[in-house]
Amino acid sequence: MLEDMQRPVAPAVHRFREKASVFLTELHPAGDAGEREAILVRLRKRDFDANHHCTAWRELGGAQGADDDGEPSGTAGPPMLRVLEGEGLVDVLAVCIRWFGGTKLGTGGLVRAYTEGVQGAIAAAREQGLLEAVRAWRAGSITAEAGQAHLPFSVLGAFPEAEILGQDFRGAQAILRFRLPLTADGAREAALAALWLERSRGGRVDWE
Repeated sequence: MLEDMQRPVAPAVHRFREKASVFLTELHPAGDAGEREAILVRLRKRDFDANHHCTAWRELGGAQGADDDGEPSGTAGPPMLRVLEGEGLVDVLAVCIRWFGGTKLGTGGLVRAYTEGVQGAIAAAREQGLLEAVRAWRAGSITAEAGQAHLPFSVLGAFPEAEILGQDFRGAQAILRFRLPLTADGAREAALAALWLERSRGGRVDWE
């Protein structure tokens, strides 16, 4: 669930060797493309002699991506991204830098190595207290006739996590503004929309 998301507040590092290849994984706070690019440029310049700089990233808003950087397709970036997804990390860039040691690891070996790299960096961040909890919200509004201005409050009362942001009156209509903690599957938003549809006999929730 999105309530369980975390993000790094400072870089964390995990280094290990696999069949003569050296893997150095770094976990960095990064909330947008500009921050990610600046970090990657710096790491490429610093470790110019490495063979690969594979990446995976996620943003709080839902955007995410991965890059194998020359490794066989799907063996580096995507496995790294799956670890970030499984751990609920956002606003994060994972960079796994590899110095090839002369022994090929094979597809399965590469997937395991890049997976281990990110898992190790996350474990290091957790041990050092470098992860903070993140809660994502979605704002919305419910419109009712002014004579039934109480009804949206009653419906939102069924969702203890909801926060009321305010109520406005426009002519014969009352508009209640609120926000809800997001869930990964959208179940809470769907439940609210369904309840309001039923209680208002056809009304809808307008989401921002």
